[in-house]
Amino acid sequence: MKPVLLALMFLSEEHRAQMAQSFELVYAPDAAQAAAAIAEHGARITVVLTIGATGLSAAQIDALPALTLICALGAGYENIAVAHAKARGVVVATGAGTNDDCVADHSWGLLIAAQRRILPLDKATRAGIWRTALPLPPNVSHKRLGIIGLGTIGKKIAQRALGFEIEVGYHNRSARTDVPYRYFGDVKALAEWSDFLVVATPGGAGTKHLVNADVLNALGARGVVVNIARGSVIDTAALAAALREGRIAAAGLDVYESEPAPPAELLDLDNVVLTPHVAGWSPEAVQASVDRFLENARRHLASEAPVSPL
Repeated sequence: MKPVLLALMFLSEEHRAQMAQSFELVYAPDAAQAAAAIAEHGARITVVLTIGATGLSAAQIDALPALTLICALGAGYENIAVAHAKARGVVVATGAGTNDDCVADHSWGLLIAAQRRILPLDKATRAGIWRTALPLPPNVSHKRLGIIGLGTIGKKIAQRALGFEIEVGYHNRSARTDVPYRYFGDVKALAEWSDFLVVATPGGAGTKHLVNADVLNALGARGVVVNIARGSVIDTAALAAALREGRIAAAGLDVYESEPAPPAELLDLDNVVLTPHVAGWSPEAVQASVDRFLENARRHLASEAPVSPL
């Protein structure tokens, strides 16, 4: 008999079919379906696949007595009750490293679009407005880029900055010894130094509203903020006020506190670029994440260590 897998996020038909080769798949991509699936199949479920935003709570873990493995499809795991799982002897693994390039690429797309005002320029062009009637958008090159969270994704964002001859600074819990970039122990100091501020830190209670009104004021009237991490890291109300009042120039957001609903406070602003939490989603990245999950699960079920355990 195949082990029973509970999948708690959207999966394409192709990826469901791929997983069904190794598992009896219980597909429950929303909260109501998840509750029903756990009630009906909880005693048999041995593996759960989720994402960081959906997670798996302590109560859900306790309702799955046969559970031995929890996997996050991507790198994030902020809403998985990791300590509770480990106390139960449940292994937790992630898809770390499978979509890093995609996220880094997307962050630069947001940054360039926001700084160069690509969306307003597109709208003006379609309306027949020529460049001489428009304000000139500023350069991307030869600026200063501050990165909050210099993990694997943050490092890839920094690497791409070199092609624009941009100076890089960063904030982490501690300085890294393997990078040449300038370290800032304080987010506000990093923002004050930066022209562009990119959020690439994990979500969760420890980083909630890390980017607040004070940080945005420090970034300044020509500054651009980009978030490809978690919506909770930026105070949305403070961001909306800063954008409306000209205390920062623009923002590019792939994540926001209201998701999946769009951020209502920002929708009428033409100095914001919004995408629907797709920075880590491409055919290549999603396939790599699915393949990583299957390899993590294969190793675990063979009594081996997963590729990317927590």
